[in-house]
Amino acid sequence: MLTHIVCWKYKAKTTETQREEHVAKLKNLPGVIPNIISFDVGFDILHLERSFDTGLVATYPNRAALDFYTAHPVHQEVANIGKQIAERVVSVDFMSERKNSDY
Repeated sequence: MLTHIVCWKYKAKTTETQREEHVAKLKNLPGVIPNIISFDVGFDILHLERSFDTGLVATYPNRAALDFYTAHPVHQEVANIGKQIAERVVSVDFMSERKNSDY
């Protein structure tokens, strides 16, 4: 299984409405793109100096499913929104030895 983590640090000028719309569009992706095992998105609640504003954690059965998600046109639209309103985006993707049945 493959775990995909992304965090966004929004630009200071990014409005609350833009932030909420970004997260709402992210939350809609599992309903459009197949082969997503789990998908969680939310706003940071600690607001520490090191904190990013929004985080996403998703799991996929394999690399092919993540690649399909990444290239999907609806994901590309949402990714472009994130690039426009974020000053920084970080991600990490790693393989897990856990299986679906372990959850």
